Amino acid sequence: MARFARDVLNIVTDVTHELADTLGEETKSLGMRIGLHSGSTTAGVLRGDRGRFQLFGDSVNTASRMESTGVVGKIQVSQATADFLHAAGKGRWVVPREEKITAKGKGELQTYFLQINPVAPNSTGSALTGSSDGPTNSTSSDGPSA
Repeated sequence: MARFARDVLNIVTDVTHELADTLGEETKSLGMRIGLHSGSTTAGVLRGDRGRFQLFGDSVNTASRMESTGVVGKIQVSQATADFLHAAGKGRWVVPREEKITAKGKGELQTYFLQINPVAPNSTGSALTGSSDGPTNSTSSDGPSA
């Protein structure tokens, strides 16, 4: 999941530059914040006029807080996600945020930024290629894949 977030951020940056070339300089101010949290969730399909799949639980709310208190152009992760990354041998990706954040309903939290080595773009300019960090682990609802 961490690599996927990095790849999405790279693509958004590329698209923003293309939009600036096409639509004008004012589109350069577009950006994206990404927040990740690891924990259990409950999923289900809500019925009604249009059925939809939804995730529920404190983990979903915490991930939302990671995004909303994040910094444009960075991936902010919770302590739980940082712990999973350290346990998976990816501790070098995790950089502590200098100041603690205050998250609604959570209080003061220590968070981290991900700094994963960039992936060289392929011939189409996309950064969605493999990396030298090895294969992606399988995912579960209790933790991220590295």
